[in-house]
Amino acid sequence: MNLTQEFQILLTNVIEFFPRLLTAIVTFSVALIIANGLARWILKKSEERLNKVETARLLSSMTRWAIIILGIVLALDQVNFNVTGFVAGLGIAGFTIGFALQDISKNFVSGILLLVQQPFQVGDAVEISDYEGKVIDITLRDTVVQTWDGEIVILPNSSVYSNPIKNFTGLKNRRRIIEVGVGYEVDLKKAQQVILDTVSSVEGVLSDPEPMVLAKEFGDSSINLLVYFWVDQTQHSIIKVPSDVILAIKASAERENINIPYPIQTVQFTNEDLKNN
Repeated sequence: MNLTQEFQILLTNVIEFFPRLLTAIVTFSVALIIANGLARWILKKSEERLNKVETARLLSSMTRWAIIILGIVLALDQVNFNVTGFVAGLGIAGFTIGFALQDISKNFVSGILLLVQQPFQVGDAVEISDYEGKVIDITLRDTVVQTWDGEIVILPNSSVYSNPIKNFTGLKNRRRIIEVGVGYEVDLKKAQQVILDTVSSVEGVLSDPEPMVLAKEFGDSSINLLVYFWVDQTQHSIIKVPSDVILAIKASAERENINIPYPIQTVQFTNEDLKNN
């Protein structure tokens, strides 16, 4: 085969390959345009409906890359590239990398689920894995909580997602419980009414649901009562209102001569004990 024949074969192959290459370029370009446009649309709609920038950006980015990857696969198929083998190789490589980086993968997947499900948002007061405080950041790898003592705790998302989550900001009203012991000689009905009237008069205590004072148990030195009341945490301090309630109950008990005893131990000595001493 002379040089002219080789050139003719090469030219024929180029001519035959060019339409497929052009189709591949057009396919990828269309996929890129669709990916960018759809990503912007999802970002805008997600921000409007979810009111959460992190989740909106995540959904937008995932949609964009999913369409781009699909466009690459379709474009490669146009030029007779072995897409099946390539995808299989990516799958094996992905499995190997995923197994080696399984902790990072778990945190990443958990982060996606947290951003989509939104059990809490930045600024919420929460309790996660025995840590209580305010959420200051949520990423795809971890959740950052500032405790009430001012400490920064970085929690892996896999731990956050697999443990119970208390969101104190989820509802505006929170119930508080205070235990009060009254002497056995006290008229319980009177004590209950005095405490109930006192609690109801404290600023920050809600009238609906109304407070309750219920007997709990016979203690060693007192009959113990449980005082239930609700606080609107968006309007009042969830820490200060219970403190005010305790101070008000103490003042009312003194004013109404209601004994709030402290534990007393009675030690009895026999004559034999005195002789031995």
